[in-house]
Amino acid sequence: MTSIDVQNLTKEYGGRRAVDELTFQVLPGRVTGFLGPNGAGKSTTMRLVLGLDRPTSGTVTVGGRAYADLPDPLREVGALLDAQAALGSRTGRAHLRILAAAGRIPERRVDEVLEQTGMASAAGRRIRTYSLGMRQRLGIAAALLGDPRVLLLDEPANGLDPQGIIWIRELLRELAGDGRAVLVSSHLMGETASFADHLVVLGRGRLLADTGTDDFIETWTTRSVRLRTTEGERLRAALRARGHEAVWQEDGSWTVEGARVTDIGPVAAREGIPILELAGDEPSLEQAYLALTAGEAEYTTTAQEA
Repeated sequence: MTSIDVQNLTKEYGGRRAVDELTFQVLPGRVTGFLGPNGAGKSTTMRLVLGLDRPTSGTVTVGGRAYADLPDPLREVGALLDAQAALGSRTGRAHLRILAAAGRIPERRVDEVLEQTGMASAAGRRIRTYSLGMRQRLGIAAALLGDPRVLLLDEPANGLDPQGIIWIRELLRELAGDGRAVLVSSHLMGETASFADHLVVLGRGRLLADTGTDDFIETWTTRSVRLRTTEGERLRAALRARGHEAVWQEDGSWTVEGARVTDIGPVAAREGIPILELAGDEPSLEQAYLALTAGEAEYTTTAQEA
């Protein structure tokens, strides 16, 4: 099984560290979400994996080898870094045929990936006529061309319509289900939560988190329950006896941090306390991500008071 192994990876540009002593793995059989604010070092790390930049120190290997040492790199690693890089005067099919020839990939794979990405009907058109979403699909087709065991995709849902977003979500799960190692960089937290089994989070070139998606959300957020009742003080006393603290809000509701609906409902039922509203506030990946990276963004804006 092929993995990406990053060990003490550092990249400096003119004295500035874009990547700072990174160590993590992208394992086969799962989708790893690659997160971080702009300038965190995600794109630089992907370029280092693909041998497009040389590290200042440290190593990055695919299946135990540097990318430059892979005998058939397009068959082993598929990548989408910039969907706009394809030459606009070529047709989609011609673009893929050139890549296939360069990578010693059978030409039949061209039609297979065009079908797989929904681009078969547009394969004879010039790339300059493609929409952003179509260019994105063509870039994904190019990444899949060699049927690689490792995939690196930078913002693969960029420009896709809702149907396309559902498609890429299912595709990523399918690729990981086939035992491939899949690294996906994205700023779309809701989408990342829908497909990523694992997360690697960067901030200012440093590793901030390397953990399962569910564990990450659990660690960096606090769940809560919102409720309304006609007997608030009695419910608060009953909950306090079981280790929960209900806090009254100015709108007449109560909140219980760190609790689930299943913690609160049975208590009220046993005590015969009427409940008018009971809803859980399930934490999201976006909330967890913002909590972790609050001080790590390189480019921020300051809200102005009215």
